Amino acid sequence: MAEHETPKLYGLLAKFDQPAAVLQAARRAYAAGYRKMDAYSPMPVEGLAEELGHPTTRIPYLTFMGGLIGAVGALFMMVDACVWDYPINVGGRPLNSWPAFIPITFELTVLGAAFFALFGMLFVNGLPMPYHPVFNVEDFRRENHERFYLCIETHDPKFELAQTREFLVSLGALAVYEVEP
Repeated sequence: MAEHETPKLYGLLAKFDQPAAVLQAARRAYAAGYRKMDAYSPMPVEGLAEELGHPTTRIPYLTFMGGLIGAVGALFMMVDACVWDYPINVGGRPLNSWPAFIPITFELTVLGAAFFALFGMLFVNGLPMPYHPVFNVEDFRRENHERFYLCIETHDPKFELAQTREFLVSLGALAVYEVEP
């Protein structure tokens, strides 16, 4: 890299002191046409994901599929063991007596749904993420337990360094930081 070149930026990070301020900033940024942005908060802020334009999650569908796979797997396993492999006639009952299969089917349905929900959540959220460029900002590392941040990324089609910085300042940001990758 030559001396006169500036390092490529990940984005601009704006700091706010109230959850309502970052919510309003996200709303105005989305209305202004910014789409590649994210918010960081020490606590959940109701409606922030919607204001950032994040789509609804696929976790409920993954959880349903996990429960369905668990239930079908449990039923197949018990029918295989009790009817096909080791048929034992006890008291004249049918070999595939479904009331006896209910507890195990229920348990494996819950287990499958729980595993799919957990690993689906980790996959959809991109976790584990041991590194993120916003940790390069000293104030973010120091104050992320009490401040709210909005980051507009450089690969946003509307991003232009000077205009985006001016826009974030106009939103009432306490400070605006350049985030290096």
